This record gives sequence, C-alpha cells and structure tokens, in this order.
Amino acid sequence: MKRIIIFFVLFFAVMYMLFMDKRGDTLDDTIKEQVAIENPLISKVLKVAINYKGVPYKFGGTTNEGMDCSGLVFTSFKAIDMALARSSKNMYYEGVEVDLKDVKRGDLLFFDTNKFESQVNHVGLVTSVNDFEVNFIHSVDNKGVIITSINESHWKKAFIKAKRILK
Repeated sequence: MKRIIIFFVLFFAVMYMLFMDKRGDTLDDTIKEQVAIENPLISKVLKVAINYKGVPYKFGGTTNEGMDCSGLVFTSFKAIDMALARSSKNMYYEGVEVDLKDVKRGDLLFFDTNKFESQVNHVGLVTSVNDFEVNFIHSVDNKGVIITSINESHWKKAFIKAKRILK
C-alpha cells in the first residue's frame, strides 16, 4: 500500500513539474506560440509583472514591499520606459480599445468592482489567451499580486473594457 501511495505522489509531482512553469502557470502550445511572435517589449512588461507575483497588496505600492493594481501595471510599463498614468481610472483613457474576444498578451483589462460608483477602479494585465480563457495579472487587497481568469464570475461581471497600449 505504501508503494502505491509513494508511486502516485511521485507520479503527480513529476507531471506537475512537466506541465507547469516556474511561476505555476500552465504554458500550453498556444501560449508558447503567442510568446514567440509577440513584440519583445510586451514580453518584457509581462516578465516584470510576473516577477511581482505573490507580493502583498499595498494601496499606492509599487515595490516588492507591496503593490496595488495600477502600481503593478505602471511599474511593469515603466521597465520599458513607457510612462502610463498612475491610477487605473486615468490609465483607462490611454491606448486603443479592443474587444475582449480580440485581446492579446500585454493588453489592459479595466473593471468597476464597486457598482455603486460606476467608474473604473481596477486594472489587470493580460498574461495569456487560450481559446475563450483570458488570464490576467493584477493585485487585489486580500491576495496581493495574482493571476486570475476573466471567466471568474466576479471579474466577468465587473469587466468594463480592454485597451491595447503596445502593438
């Protein structure tokens, strides 16, 4: 019995390592293909953002000590010497609008998480697009910097618009 348990533990550990990158995000062939043909500036922006994964949330934060949603996007684009507005509300006025079905890695997703205000108050950066699955990195007050699917009901309801900053 112990051998069977050990076998399954080792089997799943090996499978996990084979199918997951060092950040824990699945990288299937479609995503690898997207990375291979994308603008190198987009790759750099995403690399910077993903390096903040796990950093705790801090309102106004832009460092490893703490990061808010717009601070994450602002800092990631600053790495390629592109100055974006510092707040999600003001970032919303930058870039070119794209349909959610046409988003690419590096696009920004804007949300209204407080339906009583009816204004942009959250931003995320698209990390992967695969069929109908759009994942984005952002910072939320109870989890810090994480990668989330737009298909999660909270984010699907709060979604306002996607914008492209880099082509």
